Amino acid sequence: MKRIYNIKFLIAGVGLLSLQSCFVAKEYDQPEVVEEEYYRTDNIKQDSLNMANISWTEMFTDPILQDYINKGLENNIDIRVAMQQIIAAEAYVKQGKAGYLPTISGNGTYTHQELSQNGQFGSFFSSVNQYQINADLSWEADIWGKIRSQKRAFDARYLQSIAAHQAVKTRLIANIASTYYQLLSLDEQIRITKETIDTRENSLETTRALKEAGNLTEVGVKQTEAQLYTAQGILIDLQNEERLLENTLSILLGEAPMQIERSELDEQEITTELNIGVPVQLLRNRPDVIAAEYDLVNAFELTNVAKSNFYPSLTLTASGGLQALEAGDLFDANSLFATIIGGIAQPILNGRRIRTEYEVSQAQQEQARLEFRRAILTASKEVSDALYTYQAATNKIEVKQKEYEAYGLATDYSEELLNNGLANYLEVLTARENALNSSLDLSNAKYNQLKAVVDLYEALGGGWQ
Repeated sequence: MKRIYNIKFLIAGVGLLSLQSCFVAKEYDQPEVVEEEYYRTDNIKQDSLNMANISWTEMFTDPILQDYINKGLENNIDIRVAMQQIIAAEAYVKQGKAGYLPTISGNGTYTHQELSQNGQFGSFFSSVNQYQINADLSWEADIWGKIRSQKRAFDARYLQSIAAHQAVKTRLIANIASTYYQLLSLDEQIRITKETIDTRENSLETTRALKEAGNLTEVGVKQTEAQLYTAQGILIDLQNEERLLENTLSILLGEAPMQIERSELDEQEITTELNIGVPVQLLRNRPDVIAAEYDLVNAFELTNVAKSNFYPSLTLTASGGLQALEAGDLFDANSLFATIIGGIAQPILNGRRIRTEYEVSQAQQEQARLEFRRAILTASKEVSDALYTYQAATNKIEVKQKEYEAYGLATDYSEELLNNGLANYLEVLTARENALNSSLDLSNAKYNQLKAVVDLYEALGGGWQ
């Protein structure tokens, strides 16, 4: 009866400990880090459709750009590093799944002992040989949810590595597209500058002829010559920037610096409708936001693990095998031995190590929560920035187009008036300089509009689908 009573008492105790686990390992609940009304995206209507759900192959229709993006996704170093991080995290996931299983180790030993003649057994044996083959098993009951929390932490780290890979992919696609469009803008500016240089070379010949005819002074000649040199200097800067951008794009593609084939700026057209969806979709589409939350989940579960260390651990250990004094008797049935030990261990004094680990895990969890909040705030800022930049670039294209046309007419009129002796040469020079700057600004505005669309696509988490 006493034995039965003890067994019931033990079962009841273990049951109570199991129920206690509900109060130790808490369940993760997504925090409310940012209110939706703070998303400043009022200049484009929100709906259930999000342009981030559109594949990059539909977003960027230039076949040359598509080839570059494909090559970048295959060869880019950051992408390949992120893939290795996923492989490493996957290994930890497998370890987490095995946490519920016992650990088993096998050993084989041979012991030779020379005994003292004055020792306890020295008068019987001068030496002893012992042969042993054994297996040890150890298993810890997951009373407080420690193993479960550890597994969840590994799972969250794995999912974070996947989201991080997606974030790298999104950023890479945006960088390739932006750099490509910038190269097209530079091509346009180089073309305009070269045409300006040709025009100014002809103008220089004309001013020299006018000087020889007595209709213009040397000052006019030198001013025209200076304008030619200004345009040539601009061309040098543009060509240098072009080479540097080609090198940058080459590295994004995982290639050595090379010449980049491309189309023209005027051929670029993004027909995707600019829908941003509803603010909460940023949580589902931005891979960096997803990664930040999984980092928070990981820190949350590790806090559960650290807290469980305050409580007693229930372990079961077993050892069994063969043991004999003679090698020939090792595999005899009489050589079998086995040991089973069940125990509860409660930490009492350990140099404050457990409390320190718990306090550190709490601080790291709060850091992860703040980083998650930062990711949300950054996402909303980038969406808002891209929307306003797109609208500003669109308006600026319209204004710069009118400005360029006005300066073009001003140049034509001033040259005609000069030929008829009704204007001075300074007015002609000023009109030409303004026309060049306006045309370059117009090209920049077109590039900024394209880049704003790319930035919005990236800010909404597009590209990795």
